[in-house]
Amino acid sequence: MEAVTWIVDFGSQYTQLITRRSRELGYKALILTPEEVQKKMAGPKESRPRALILSGGPKSVPEDSTDFSFLFEDEGLPILGICYGMQVMGQFFGGEVERGRSGEYGKARLRFLSRPIEHIPQEFTAWMSHGDHLKEAPEGFETFLESENGLIAGIRSRHRPLLGLQFHPEVEHTEKGAEILSYFYREVAKAPSSEWAAEQMLEEARGHFSCVRETRAQVLCAFSGGVDSLAVASLAHETIGEKCHCFFVDHGLLRPQDHLHIQELQEKTPLNIHILRCRDIFLERLIGIHDPEEKRKIIGKTFIEVFERQVEEYRKREGVSFDYLLQGTLYPDVIESMSPHATGGKSSTIKSHHNVGGLPEKMGLKLLEPFRFFFKDEVRQMGLALGLEKKWVFRHPFPGPGIGIRIVGEVSPSRIEKVQASDQILFEELMKKNLYERCWQAFTVLLPLKTVGVKGDERAYEEVICLRLVNSVDGMTASWTDFAASFLARVSTRITNEVPGITRVVYDITSKPPGTIEWE
Repeated sequence: MEAVTWIVDFGSQYTQLITRRSRELGYKALILTPEEVQKKMAGPKESRPRALILSGGPKSVPEDSTDFSFLFEDEGLPILGICYGMQVMGQFFGGEVERGRSGEYGKARLRFLSRPIEHIPQEFTAWMSHGDHLKEAPEGFETFLESENGLIAGIRSRHRPLLGLQFHPEVEHTEKGAEILSYFYREVAKAPSSEWAAEQMLEEARGHFSCVRETRAQVLCAFSGGVDSLAVASLAHETIGEKCHCFFVDHGLLRPQDHLHIQELQEKTPLNIHILRCRDIFLERLIGIHDPEEKRKIIGKTFIEVFERQVEEYRKREGVSFDYLLQGTLYPDVIESMSPHATGGKSSTIKSHHNVGGLPEKMGLKLLEPFRFFFKDEVRQMGLALGLEKKWVFRHPFPGPGIGIRIVGEVSPSRIEKVQASDQILFEELMKKNLYERCWQAFTVLLPLKTVGVKGDERAYEEVICLRLVNSVDGMTASWTDFAASFLARVSTRITNEVPGITRVVYDITSKPPGTIEWE
């Protein structure tokens, strides 16, 4: 069998994280739908996988009549079932899966009932996200982990290389999650590992430019200046040289630091960066719009129109016709945006991203997304390997819709100014206290409500700014950053004193999940 693991995608929001963690451990993994797995299983035995990992998913095993017997026909095939995947395994082998009344969500304490896995304590914290649960383990299986609620959290077969986990070892919030996955690969699957480093990732990404390298094709890069677009543009310049043209859209929803950053990149990098100033058209289309999804879609559609117009203007002015659009799309963007039918899995759409979903056919451009199946931390590794400055590589993520989705409710010039000013204060204080790199993302959000306050011995009835600071590795999960109260107080004091129309500052202490990192 090939030294590759097939990850069976039952629709979990974390399916790609299984791939990410596997790669960190040095194991090659490929995501397939159950239908694809069934078809491939019917093929030659030598083309089958080293192991299977069954992902979590939103469906209920007791209510799902799908026949998954094809997953378990090969008695020698190592299988790890995660969450829904464990329940599928448990029910197939005769265990009882019970419809949940309350479920377990977020962090939970687990304890080993039998010998613990090496290097993992007797009790540890894991990330749960399930309603149904395995009430009774199948005959021939040992229950070796139990949650603090007394529910089965881990099973393993006494006769076959099968392991089931009710929790998510792939999620950053699971203590020793990497060691648990490593245990499956090393002890259950007996799989050989290999290094997955920046050079291997870059080589894979470079392959996307083969369609451009030997032709006269020209590439239009959707450039934001963040690490994703900067790294992909730098890789393109290294690979195809002056064929790559970067276009930065100033949609009027930027922060002061963004303008300075783009200016620095123009001066210090060999990239050919054009700035498109389109503030008026974006703001005009956002008037009266309150719904966050509608805002995202308007901004995304306008982005496309701007690029479409620029293609034509540049062609007329410079005589350059573009063949491809290059984007720094990452997998978290894709998995949150795409419908179940688009991905082949069953995951639900969380929110749309302006850079996901392709282009109008009339543009006549083909899409290049070399980082589509990479995560933020991997792109940062590649950015450093490309020789980019550390401060650029570890710059906090900034969404394409910008401040447009950091204003809850309608977008207007005055509300934009409040977020710009408050965000700049937060940025300055983080830099002053050397805290910028101690959080993954930090920003301010303007809330659609007013509260009573006192300014200058007079009553004030003004708006509220929320501070959002989180820590994450890949953007798929995140925890709020526990900075000192003195730092938060300093930021709050400056905002309420220096930003007109703001009387109150609050701090968001919600993790992802259940919240998302951005508010909209």
